[in-house]
Amino acid sequence: MMLQMDKQEAQQRIESLKEWLKKWNYDYFVLNKNEVSEAARDKIKRELEELEAKYPEFVTEDSPTQRVGSALSGKFAKIKHVRAKQSLSDIFDDNELEDWEERIQKLVPGDNIEYVSELKLDGLNISVIYKKGKYFKAITRGDGVHGEDVSHAVKTIKSVPLELNEIEGVSLENYPDIEVSGEVFMSKQALKDLNERGEQQFANPRNAAAGTVRQLDPQVAAERNLEMYFYTLNLLDNTTLPNPTSQLESLELMKSLGLRVNEHSKLIKDTAGVSKEIKHWEKKRDSLPYEIDGLVLKVNAFAQQKSMGSTAKAPRWAAAYKFPAEQSTTVIEDIQVQVGRTGTLTPVAYLRPTQVAGSTVARATLHNQDEIDRKDVRIGDTVIIQKAGDIIPEVVEVLKDLRTGKEKAFKMPSKCPVCGSDVIQEEGEVALRCVNPKCFAVHQQQIEHFVSRKAFDVDGLGEKVIEQLIAEKLIEDVADLFTLERDALMQLELFKDKKTDNLLSALEKAKVISLPRFLYALGIRFVGAETAELVANHLKLPTHKIVLDEAQQKDQLSLFAETPKAGEKIEVADIEELIKGLEALSLEELMDIEGIGDKVAEQIHAWIRDEDSVHLLKKLQKVGIKLTVEHQKRASNKLEGKTFVLTGTLPSMSREEAKALIKKNGGKASSSVSAQTDFLLAGGEVGSKLAKAEKLGVKVIDEAAFLKMIS
Repeated sequence: MMLQMDKQEAQQRIESLKEWLKKWNYDYFVLNKNEVSEAARDKIKRELEELEAKYPEFVTEDSPTQRVGSALSGKFAKIKHVRAKQSLSDIFDDNELEDWEERIQKLVPGDNIEYVSELKLDGLNISVIYKKGKYFKAITRGDGVHGEDVSHAVKTIKSVPLELNEIEGVSLENYPDIEVSGEVFMSKQALKDLNERGEQQFANPRNAAAGTVRQLDPQVAAERNLEMYFYTLNLLDNTTLPNPTSQLESLELMKSLGLRVNEHSKLIKDTAGVSKEIKHWEKKRDSLPYEIDGLVLKVNAFAQQKSMGSTAKAPRWAAAYKFPAEQSTTVIEDIQVQVGRTGTLTPVAYLRPTQVAGSTVARATLHNQDEIDRKDVRIGDTVIIQKAGDIIPEVVEVLKDLRTGKEKAFKMPSKCPVCGSDVIQEEGEVALRCVNPKCFAVHQQQIEHFVSRKAFDVDGLGEKVIEQLIAEKLIEDVADLFTLERDALMQLELFKDKKTDNLLSALEKAKVISLPRFLYALGIRFVGAETAELVANHLKLPTHKIVLDEAQQKDQLSLFAETPKAGEKIEVADIEELIKGLEALSLEELMDIEGIGDKVAEQIHAWIRDEDSVHLLKKLQKVGIKLTVEHQKRASNKLEGKTFVLTGTLPSMSREEAKALIKKNGGKASSSVSAQTDFLLAGGEVGSKLAKAEKLGVKVIDEAAFLKMIS
């Protein structure tokens, strides 16, 4: 969504964006510095393109949108490209992919169009020239018209042949001049080895590859294990070699010549296949030994490519589909304060909606006033936000160069924004807290936590529904949820027949819940899901058997070595036994539980001795909540003593399911990577945990390897 601004403001914004991009391009392409992600840069570039399209009178020749590649560093000889280099148009989602495909269909109506997909490596574009089949020169992309002579460094790359293969019937002497382009890159392992040697710390393989190619000493380049894949072939004045008629034939000819071509390039027959290939590599990208950030899509037939032609900047027949990024840029439109279930006041940035990690983000946490001051966050700022996996988006950096002077500073309130009560800052903490235990916001957040995914997991109880239930006085606490009646719900604005029946059914299913999830649902301060499990495993509660009906099995995967069948008896404990068990735990005994700190123990000890807490537990007992305790049983001891951390999206199971399997087989699932971590179980769209694991030497495995460990 474009900012609402007048013409003068638009001109100022365009100039600011241009200067920022120029600086970023110079730092990234020339100095090999990586201070912000490419995804954030892409978002700024997209905004500049939109503004220039709306205000073409402000487009200048030096705009980053009007150039290809980057400035030259000045270290090396300047060489003109045989053919000017073009950039590829970027595609960021399925809608843009569909638009691109529709444009292609219109350019060649009636033609059957096939595509070739190629992995978009995160490296450095290099053109290599062969004369009479022998290595002659290597040139960087540069500004698209001129590049730099880096022949001395590229010559050291083992996957770049110094002499091409002879094709039957044609000697090297009769070969035409050949220009091939491709990507020079550094594998994940090579980057790790390089950083461990301590010569220079590189943020990512792309920067490392670029910095290596620009080394004056070829011996340095030779020692850093660069690699190269080729994907474009240009036969100059050809009269002897076969002339490819398609991208696929071109790739095959390059292979015949001894040039390394990526084995994952693929011919795709239709647009449905394109979408399928994109989804495939979104999930599998982390299994590759090198970094990719998307797919390059090309129309296969050269005749169709020629018919489609190019714009001044990019070919119409090709595009780069970029995978959802974990970083993006946007504008903070407002900062508001939310009150959590423990009364903590948290400042939240309300953002101009943007895509991050495959989802639309409109809010980001600012944590507290100290963080706001440290990053100097203001309302109206252009910021970089980050989201990895399930983590709440946060503001990473403020782009202060883009400030207009209209931005507003923010200070946390001295009164609760919901109930107007005083707020306090406890000793040793940075957070502010509402002192009113009956604050409406605290009350609502507690109920939302109780029914959340890791707790009772009740579908149909979102923020608006809970707000209405409280306002209409249908519930005073979480126990009242299980006494809701159909007739009363049907009187509410948000409820119809199906929604009412679905909610009542979900609440009935939820009456059987595992002990760890129940403890987590209670919302005791500092007690997260892992702490709740530690306490549950320590308690030895008397149990009795009940029959689990089919409707009550949704939560049971995480509880049992084998999921019980409908009609099968299971062991459960009553809440009154839990009350006795918790009351019997001394503060010292709680502190002695491995993994529970003093502050957590103090909170649990105080909570169970509070009259309101005991009253709530007794109400939950009365409405029929049963606690399954069979989660302590194991399927095997194959993972005994092993600690796992999970990151990314697994192909066939949720992370909660994977954690359950780890625990069932004797292992431990932790939330953060450390020197004590044995394995990082990684799926697609991984976050910072992967980089930390690689830095610490933690073994990274995929789902297939994990399942093999427990089979």
